[in-house]
Amino acid sequence: MRLLRLLKIIFVVLRFGLDEFLLAHERTRWMLAPLNILLFFRNTSAPRAERLRLALETLGPIFVKFGQLLSTRRDLMPTDIADELAKLQDQVPPFPSAQAVALLETAYKKKLGEVFHSFDETPIASASVAQVHFAVLPDGREVAVKILRPGIARIIAHDVALLNICAGLMERWWEDGKRLKPRQVVAEFEKYLRDELDLMREAACASQLKRNFADSQLLVVPEIFWNWCTSEVMVMERMEGIPVSQVDALRAAGIDIPRLAANGVEIFYTQVFRDGFFHADMHPGNVLVAPDGRFIALDFGIMGTLTNTDKHYLAQNFIAFFQRDYKRVAEVHIESGWAPADTRVDELESAIRAVCEPIFDRPLREVSFGRLLLRLFQTSRRFGIEIQPQLVLLQKTLLNIEGLGLQLDPELDLWKTAKPWLERWMSEQVGWRGFLKTLREEAPHYATLLPQLPRLLHQRLHENPTAEIENTLRQLVTQQRRRNLLLSVIIALLLLEFVWTNYR
Repeated sequence: MRLLRLLKIIFVVLRFGLDEFLLAHERTRWMLAPLNILLFFRNTSAPRAERLRLALETLGPIFVKFGQLLSTRRDLMPTDIADELAKLQDQVPPFPSAQAVALLETAYKKKLGEVFHSFDETPIASASVAQVHFAVLPDGREVAVKILRPGIARIIAHDVALLNICAGLMERWWEDGKRLKPRQVVAEFEKYLRDELDLMREAACASQLKRNFADSQLLVVPEIFWNWCTSEVMVMERMEGIPVSQVDALRAAGIDIPRLAANGVEIFYTQVFRDGFFHADMHPGNVLVAPDGRFIALDFGIMGTLTNTDKHYLAQNFIAFFQRDYKRVAEVHIESGWAPADTRVDELESAIRAVCEPIFDRPLREVSFGRLLLRLFQTSRRFGIEIQPQLVLLQKTLLNIEGLGLQLDPELDLWKTAKPWLERWMSEQVGWRGFLKTLREEAPHYATLLPQLPRLLHQRLHENPTAEIENTLRQLVTQQRRRNLLLSVIIALLLLEFVWTNYR
């Protein structure tokens, strides 16, 4: 099956004339003429951008997602290609409505008329993995019904298998292969793709994000209707808004575009650093703007998570970066283990400065994260810095955010917008507020542990020989004194915070 899939990819590339892209380098351009003569029967009269879009649609969901990412990179893509690939965001050809109805009736084990008061068989949006229909619940609530494409799991499995083969060859034959960990990156990508095929999991992610932004003035997340959700069907609140890519329509509706762009940056950093849980597929097809100016998030199939350690090192990197403290950036890379322990700080500092210094004090339209990441990649290769697979989704999301920012407000200063928020967040994490927060989190642990000490003491005495009892008892008494002292400190600080909060 893998061989057949590989042959299909080669066939599609040749059928749509994509060799025009692949052989454009001066070293291989001479091959185009003989190939065109050999394949004289194919029709390549359509514009190149349209042929590229059709080829990606033909190849399936992984390739469509790649096209979605490229469509947000107007600084890297020619205008004709970026405009055409933008159609992949929510204009992938739908599967037949009869199949959608059959899938719903199979999932609910009822006729469609018994499940919904009404159901629009014409899809409102069609993407690479699923499509969406509008419906009305029996109680009159308007909803959006997301349905998985039939047979999508098998297609993705074949594509991922090919990616794994390519990743294995890269690790074996490319000098940077082991450092870049391509197989781990593919495994991470596969995990998120498989997660995207379970709509109950996506519904849970949407519910979590909605809780994280409850009462937010920046972001709206649709409500999930759990009684109508299955692993293949997800039913959520129908949202009304203007697509974020329609900037003229947003202006006509009285939306403050610069404020909207700045809010998008704040939403990103809030998700990443406050929650460690972020929407990792923020292309324009997944974002609306409500009449009150808040963002509306859609499609929660790909969500990223970060550990507290990841957040800590990332935040230190960002803040040092915004302060142009390149020595600290270098030190954090070494402390986190991202760079080898024997790396010279001064050399890494100098290399990072050469990459980052030229982009400061410039509006977003003059800064390309794509080129910045390329130069950082070249620097990381020089110093043997290993790729962190858990951060791949974050990098992808950062590129999406840049693409959105460029469309909304090319004059946005990304650094000045993000720096105050990150500094405030770090103050809450490592300042006295962060200390009190940690104590509050640890207090239940000590409250549970202290009553158990007599039993633990008896158990320890019973297990040890008589000769060691005195020494063991002395150690336990010392530990108990330390715990009592720590508990006293915790109680005092909690009382201090209570008085400060209520009587200042």
